[in-house]
Amino acid sequence: MAAYTFQLRRAEPPGFSFQIVNTNLDEISPRARRRSALLTWQHIASLPPTLPVVYCGGFNTQKESTTGRFLLGRSREHGVVGDMRDAWPSARVRKNVALIRTYHDFKGDKQGTVEFLKLIFRALCLCWDRQTQDLHTDWILYRGRSIVPVMCEVVNDKIDELYPSSHYPVFAEFMLPRSVRMLEPTPPVPAPAQEES
Repeated sequence: MAAYTFQLRRAEPPGFSFQIVNTNLDEISPRARRRSALLTWQHIASLPPTLPVVYCGGFNTQKESTTGRFLLGRSREHGVVGDMRDAWPSARVRKNVALIRTYHDFKGDKQGTVEFLKLIFRALCLCWDRQTQDLHTDWILYRGRSIVPVMCEVVNDKIDELYPSSHYPVFAEFMLPRSVRMLEPTPPVPAPAQEES
C-alpha cells in the first residue's frame, strides 16, 4: 500500500504551478517499497511533463536499493523507468554532509564501533562515486527543468536534548524562475455562528 499525499501549489504569474508529493514507504518489506514507489511514480508520470514535481519523505531505503535505482532512472520496475533527480547531490550547497545516514534511531551522531569503521572505510574508499556518497533513507527528489535545488541540509536539531524523530529530516531550497512569486494559501473562512432557537 502506498502512503503518499500531494499538493498543487500556486504561484504568480498565473499558469505556473508545481506539485509536492510526500511519502512514507514501508520500513520492513522491500517488495512493498518497490510497489509503493511504482504506484506513486505512476501518479507523477501521469502529470504534464512540464509540471515541476518535488517527491520527498521517508523512503526507508538507500538510493542504491532497487527502489532508489528505479526512481532515479537506473533500473526498471514492471517495464518502466523512473525519471526523478536527487536534490542532495544536485544542490549547490549541502549542509551537514558528515551525516551520511538520516536514520539514527534517536541516537543522533553517536554511532557504535561498527558504524564508525564503516564511515572510515567509506571515507578512504578510492572508488567512492557521486551516486553513493550518502546512505540517506530520507530523500528529496525532483523533476522539471524550471526548479533547481540550491541548498540541501540534513537537519540534526534537538529539542531539550531529544530528537523529534528516529530520522533526521532533509531540507531543500529550490530556485524558481525569476518571474515566479509564491502565493500564500488563502486561509479558510470561518463559518458564521448560528443562533440557537
